[in-house]
Amino acid sequence: MNIKTLCLGILSFGDASGYEIKKQLEGPFRHFYDASFGSIYPALGKLTGENLVDCTELAQQGRPDKKVYSITPKGRLDLVQQLLERPSQDRIRSDFLVIMLFAELLPAAHIDELVGQRIEDYRSSLDELCSQGKDDTASAAFVHGFGCAVYGAALRYLEDNRHRIVGESLRAQAEVAE
Repeated sequence: MNIKTLCLGILSFGDASGYEIKKQLEGPFRHFYDASFGSIYPALGKLTGENLVDCTELAQQGRPDKKVYSITPKGRLDLVQQLLERPSQDRIRSDFLVIMLFAELLPAAHIDELVGQRIEDYRSSLDELCSQGKDDTASAAFVHGFGCAVYGAALRYLEDNRHRIVGESLRAQAEVAE
């Protein structure tokens, strides 16, 4: 999925400025997609140039004009075409997992602290995500439920296996000390 398709998707919900699109990405979308202003605005420029979105400038008192984007019928067709393509494999990018790969090089107390922090992060994300209000559509409920399931599974894994990674770090430290 590219940022242009994501912008079209968000605009299919209703007209929005680049700032409002970014806020959507910081809201519910942040759990599975990340994009910066540096990628959103060029994508909106390209979408406008391809007549997939329209841009209306609204005057604001004491501030620059606000650009509001709306999806065109051509844009809606393009969005559907993009959504019909097979999605790429999910990718997990995690600094935490890289550190855990080398856990035997670090003090066990540090590893235990990192895992504890990650458990708290997952608990917080799970509480936040799963306590959100009623979903408007079946598709939103599906994505919401999937997110709760993924965070829940990750949390349970860390809780159930924390001792293994900390123990491995302790064993490696003991071998070095000998």
